[in-house]
Amino acid sequence: MKKILMLVVLFTLSLTVTAQEKITEGVITLKQNYSSNDEATQAQLAMMGEMITTTFFKGKKSRVEVSNPMSGDITIITDSESMESLTLMDNPMIGKKYQKQTIEVPKDESDNFKVVDGTETKTILGYECKQKHLTIKEGGSEIKMVMYVTDKIAPVLSQQNAQFGDKLGGFPLYTEMSMTQGEAEFTIVSEVTEVKSEKVADSKFSLTPPEGYSKMEGM
Repeated sequence: MKKILMLVVLFTLSLTVTAQEKITEGVITLKQNYSSNDEATQAQLAMMGEMITTTFFKGKKSRVEVSNPMSGDITIITDSESMESLTLMDNPMIGKKYQKQTIEVPKDESDNFKVVDGTETKTILGYECKQKHLTIKEGGSEIKMVMYVTDKIAPVLSQQNAQFGDKLGGFPLYTEMSMTQGEAEFTIVSEVTEVKSEKVADSKFSLTPPEGYSKMEGM
């Protein structure tokens, strides 16, 4: 169960962003709510509560931060120009760990995911968003999403979302995600609540692991 919850957390963090056109630097705030039809799973999800994700962006660099009692503190820093990323985890169970990656774009992952244009639109925070239906096969599970995507904010490339390429056509401001693990069904609703244009310090995007963090093994 904890493995599935961690997968969900890391996947929601994978959709890092950088704004284009008028906004090139700033902060985006995203809220996420989790639910399940399984009572035991719902009890664990309730411990997470409403999860708030903060994304700092500047050009082709981004820093995503999230903290909750189950996953601890997770930070993902991505530079889509150098094709590098750094993941930092501060978890009560494993301590302070880091993982550095070179982002590799898969040659063909079309059998593992599918994107289909929807027919609906939503206006979110003043952005007109188009509906997208996304299906992903991951570790024997199938993840289904309904997204509302704006082309005014483009995703920063990460190892987790590299398979999508430009198929989303922008960044989702609203996502409903559902997946099944055994008899348990999970639903996650993610919604951007604020987009701010402001200066962000270059130090936020450093790919050098901080002192006190050791390398993650086996991930």
